[in-house]
Amino acid sequence: MVCGGFACSKNCLCALNLLYTLVSLLLIGIAAWGIGFGLISSLRVVGVVIAVGIFLFLIALVGLIGAVKHHQVLLFFYMIILLLVFIVQFSVSCACLALNQEQQGQLLEVGWNNTASARNDIQRNLNCCGFRSFNLNDTCFASCVKSSHQCSLCAPIIEEYAGEVLRFVGGIGLFFSFTEILGVWLTYRYRNQKDPRANPSAFL
Repeated sequence: MVCGGFACSKNCLCALNLLYTLVSLLLIGIAAWGIGFGLISSLRVVGVVIAVGIFLFLIALVGLIGAVKHHQVLLFFYMIILLLVFIVQFSVSCACLALNQEQQGQLLEVGWNNTASARNDIQRNLNCCGFRSFNLNDTCFASCVKSSHQCSLCAPIIEEYAGEVLRFVGGIGLFFSFTEILGVWLTYRYRNQKDPRANPSAFL
């Protein structure tokens, strides 16, 4: 059987949504693991990761049910939502890959100034204090403060890995954005195919 048939389209769409389900469960698991081991204390960061995981799980569930039942309405909404997610994700991924070092620094500084709990996690895990400057009157949870050693600034440490992280995130985002446009195409084709079991004489 060639891969242009009804069964092949159905199986490919089911496999794609099973992949999305595994990725969504992985995101939720990573967030829970980070909280459980004390690596992340920012409820905002964890909440965003879990929300993305749940959203992806719901999309995959709609796509899976629509593919199994060949439900036209579910497949239509699945196709529209997946197209919107593709547009957003493709744009963000391209932005991550296009940021230069100066823009990365500005973005990191804005994030540093607006997330107190994440800032404390970074200082504790990287053993540094302050972003580009540090006031001794400021609170810092790094171990170097307790040992009375001179603490390094966080900006050089973070910027050293920021480019690699952004390239990695951008690459992963681009990869999944192409799977999403593949899902849109598969869904469009699958919606317009007739189920041979419903009317076998149509294919004679």
